[in-house]
Amino acid sequence: MEVLVERQSALDVHKAQVTACVRLPQEGGGRRELVEQFSTTVPGLLALADWLAAHGVKHVVMEATGDYWKPVWHLLEEDFELMLVNARHVKQVPGRKTDVSDAAWLCRLAEAGLLTASFVPPKPIRDLRLLTRYRRTQIAERKREAQRLHKALEDTGIKLDCVATDILGKSGRAMLDALVSGTTDPEVLADLALGKLRKKIPALKDALQGRFGPLHALLIGSILAHLDFLDEHISGLSAAIEEQIAPFAAARDLLMSIPGVGQRTAEIVIAEIGVDMSPSSAVGGQMRAVFGS
Repeated sequence: MEVLVERQSALDVHKAQVTACVRLPQEGGGRRELVEQFSTTVPGLLALADWLAAHGVKHVVMEATGDYWKPVWHLLEEDFELMLVNARHVKQVPGRKTDVSDAAWLCRLAEAGLLTASFVPPKPIRDLRLLTRYRRTQIAERKREAQRLHKALEDTGIKLDCVATDILGKSGRAMLDALVSGTTDPEVLADLALGKLRKKIPALKDALQGRFGPLHALLIGSILAHLDFLDEHISGLSAAIEEQIAPFAAARDLLMSIPGVGQRTAEIVIAEIGVDMSPSSAVGGQMRAVFGS
């Protein structure tokens, strides 16, 4: 294979260990190959960085293996030109011999320019992505907890959700809090309805009759407390996202001008693909490949 990169390195990253391979010009012609192993602890990765620098390496490639590559990338990105590649794509390149290690084969492919880089956003976008993805898990958890609430109410025979569209709205929440506090009189509970829901008071009286005991009060009270915690937690994450996305506010607002794209969706789009759509960027190149120039 033709050599396009004079001093190339590749890393085979695992949870506790990194195998590093360096390929360099050899005196008298040809190439020499050096392989070394390092710990994935911070001292180990600092030693890896020193070892790469000592051999004059600037180009480093690694496979996207789970999340193990991330701390290695974070420590090396300021001093080296890094490339992340898809392991499946590497396996599709023919010509590998059985006695060649993963790091060595990766290094040979990289020096010949046979690898395609995966998109790794800059640090501000990565930080935003951490926040938006975590918020998404908390929103999903809130939905699951709301479903538990519906199931718990079903067990009591109370059919509040058949009358009120949102049992966690102001009216529904007031009734649930009263139930947890020990009020089980359907007339008293129905009278807590607000706004348009007051027109349904007769239906509410029927729906709020059930067998709501101390165990149900404990269970539903715990669920409501957890929902309150999740609401506060999600609100805090949204505030942190608002601060993190401030440099990209113009791009977010532009995305929100698309019909059907709300603020959260715009934030997720920016967190996942960044804002650089230029042809030279990884995402821009992929977009051109799909949609044309």
